[in-house]
Order: sequence, then C-alpha cells, then structure tokens
Amino acid sequence: MMKEITMKNKDWLLFWLTGLVWGTSFLWIKIAVNDVSPIVLAGSRSLFGAIGLGLIVALNKQAHVSWNIIKKRLIDFLFLGFFNIALPWILISWAGQFLDSGTSAILNGTMPLFTILLSPIFNQDDRITLPKIVGLVIGFIGVVILIAPSIQGKWSGSLLGQGAILMGTLSYASATIFARKKTRGLPTQMLAFLQMSFGSAIIWVTALFTERPIILPQFPITWVALLWLGLLGSCIAYIFYFYLLHSIGPTRVSMITYIPPLVALVLGVVFLKEQFYWQSLLGAVLIFSGIAIVNLKQKVPQKT
Repeated sequence: MMKEITMKNKDWLLFWLTGLVWGTSFLWIKIAVNDVSPIVLAGSRSLFGAIGLGLIVALNKQAHVSWNIIKKRLIDFLFLGFFNIALPWILISWAGQFLDSGTSAILNGTMPLFTILLSPIFNQDDRITLPKIVGLVIGFIGVVILIAPSIQGKWSGSLLGQGAILMGTLSYASATIFARKKTRGLPTQMLAFLQMSFGSAIIWVTALFTERPIILPQFPITWVALLWLGLLGSCIAYIFYFYLLHSIGPTRVSMITYIPPLVALVLGVVFLKEQFYWQSLLGAVLIFSGIAIVNLKQKVPQKT
C-alpha cells in the first residue's frame, strides 16, 4: 500500500510560527553577546527555556511520564541536550562575535542540506526525492539572494567563525535526525523539557570551568533578549519543533531555517527603516517556492 504524506493546516501554522519566533533570534543574540559571553548567553537562554518548559509540564497532566519510562531514555536526551542545544548554541553565539547577521543566516541555511543527505540513512520514511532536492536548493539560493545585498561584498573573513556556524548546523541536523528516530511515544512538552534541561546543565558545567568569574548581564535590554530567547525561542518553539518533527519529518522541519532571514529582513525594513532591495523580493519568492516544492504531494510505501 502507498501512504500519501502531506502537511496539515496545523502543521503549516506551527511551521510558520516557529520560523517567525526563530526569525528574531539573530537580532537578540547580537544584542546579548555585546553584554555577556557566548557561553553565558547560551546558558541563560537554555535555563529560562528549561524553567518555562518545566512549568508547562508541571501544569499539564497529559505531559507527565513515569520515571521508569524516562530513565530508559536518559542517554538519548543527554545526546540531544549536547548536540541540539549545548554545542550549536555555544558555537553560534561565539561566531556572532565575528560574523555579521547576514553571513550567519546564510551559513545557518545549510542545515536542511545536511539533513537531506543524512536523514535517509537512519529514517526510511524520509527518503531523498527529486522535489526535496530541488526545493531545498531553490530555498537555499533564495536565502543567499535575500541576504546578499546587505552584505554588499563584505563577506566576513573569519574562517573560524564560519566554521563554527557550519559545525553548529551539522550538529542541529544530526540531532534532528536522531530525535526523529529515538523520541517517539513521549509528549512533546516532556521531550522539549528533558532535552533543554540536559542542554542547560551541560552548558553551565562547561561555564564553571571556562568562565572565571561568570559575569551576568549588566543591561536591562540583555535580560529582555535572554528571556525572549529562552521563553519563546527555546520553550515554546521547541514544543512546536518536536510536534512537527514527528508529524512531517526531519527534512521538512529543517526548512524552518529558511524563514528567519526573511523575518529578519521584514523586521529591519518595518522597524529599523533599513533599505529594501529588489533582490530581496526575488529571494523571498524563491524561499516560498522551495518550501512549496518540498511539500509537493508524493507517495511513499506504508509500513505493514
């Protein structure tokens, strides 16, 4: 038998909401990293995210899971805490000291390309197909065209910074694929909470050995940035992320990373009066087209 895979209306809503929330992240990271170190930024963000998720789990009985079930998966969530939270957040925050946000956004857009290459090896229901390849490539070209005018030939020369972003995106891709395979059967709120808690613990333990002394934020705007990144970008967005991961698969979820550059562009034009380039319109069209192509209806074998 053949089963048709499509994104439902709820999937599309959560897909764009997650992209919208994450679309503000580069701006807030850029603000926060001017006041605190990258590791304190990542640690504070993850701590606020874990606290928010803990409250949601505590208030939602449907999210409760017995300890006997959780303890069998602790290694899985330790892996996710490191590769989906601690490592990429530290790398991307560190790279933000040396790269402009446009360069970071383009490099971050490589995450779906890593995902489509690796996911079929571990997830039989996320095969490489021609529409996926074409859509991902078109979407990535759209990100490049969207961001290129703001860079204007000033591509950052920090090879270490660029390498850190690429390592972070590869880490994201690997963790997304792993999560799809290993986190079935648990409530999304609990999945997000366990991952975030382990990630936060890893970051703060690292900070104890690398940050002497640990310097907390000095400016109110930094606290606003960290709360936004933690409660929205980490708490709420990761509940959506785990739901979508099991609903539409790793490759489609990874395409959310094409949305933040578009959101950042709109915010810059509307609120910061930044210049709008016609190339940006073309880039936006390509991003929308790439997402649409990847989600063309297709049939895959249904497990029996």
